[in-house]
Amino acid sequence: MTGGLIVLFGIIAMVTLHEGGHFLAAKATGMKATEFFFGFGPKLWSIRRGETEYGVKAIPLGGYVRIIGMNPYEEVAEEDLGRTYREQPFWAKSVVVLAGVASHFVVAFFIFFFVATVVGSQEVTTTVDAVQGTFEDGSITPASAAGVGAGDTILRIDGVAVDGWVEVVAEIRAHPGETVTIRVERDGEEVVLTATLASLDDDAGGKRGFLGVVPATETVRLNPIAALVDSGASVGQATGASSSGMWQLFSGLGDLVQATISGDTDAINEVRPASPIGLVRIGAQTEQFGIGFTLELIALINVFVGLFNLIPMYPLDGGHFAVALYEKVRGRQADVAKLAPIAAVVIIFMVLLGVLAIYLDVTNPITLR
Repeated sequence: MTGGLIVLFGIIAMVTLHEGGHFLAAKATGMKATEFFFGFGPKLWSIRRGETEYGVKAIPLGGYVRIIGMNPYEEVAEEDLGRTYREQPFWAKSVVVLAGVASHFVVAFFIFFFVATVVGSQEVTTTVDAVQGTFEDGSITPASAAGVGAGDTILRIDGVAVDGWVEVVAEIRAHPGETVTIRVERDGEEVVLTATLASLDDDAGGKRGFLGVVPATETVRLNPIAALVDSGASVGQATGASSSGMWQLFSGLGDLVQATISGDTDAINEVRPASPIGLVRIGAQTEQFGIGFTLELIALINVFVGLFNLIPMYPLDGGHFAVALYEKVRGRQADVAKLAPIAAVVIIFMVLLGVLAIYLDVTNPITLR
């Protein structure tokens, strides 16, 4: 359950930081922000500091900052003229609308950096953690028969040096039923063992060799310089994966709805949205993989939400930027009458997507394997 709570608080922090980005950018560029709320709907609690009211509302599905003049239909009081969003230059509007988006990528970067330098990642080694003694039928495994023991570090298999567990597995699988020499390091000395590998069926219908050992893992932490590069690469990889997943979700949404109605579980699980309920449930399951995995899940959520907000459809942040860019290029304000239907469609789509996500997370929850 700890992983679920970490993800829950991570989502709350993500929303708060996103809106905080808009808020701080608005303040820095001289705009007036009158509300800063987490959630929507009925007000549960609030406090006023200066010209801004801060608080929490009943429906915890996001948050918002009310900046004077950002709503094209809003009537602006005379005393607020000069401090409205609509009166600001293109660069100021861009900073305000994109600050929230940027917060997601910054947060993701620092999470990856923290995991790389402090938490560390678990890497499989060539050292044996445990030996499987027997098969289900009671027969002795090759490792047990050869005398392989916990703590042995595998150095060579049939004369081939193995630098990582991938190489160990590849060499073992390549010799089904064959007798091989295994050179291990034991208590500082090299020992040569002989094992006749078992021959098991593989997924392709052929045979694979089997020894019967479980590898040990070790925690690897990067120095800050290496972690900077690694974290940047991780954000880039997450961006690519999120872009691909988002495209699959949108292009396959019709099939997903049809699969949901028909109850086709396999089709549903191929590509689907996840609500905060589902994300918290997934977070609870990540405990088995360690705190680093849970934190990286929060980083991935941040990247996906950041990309989603970049979609150039009003009233998303990307839509506000697109409108500001249009006004800069054309030299005139956008037609509010044309923006309203687009905003309505986008809002309806987001509501339906959210409802679908909640329904699937309740009736067909995601299970990590």
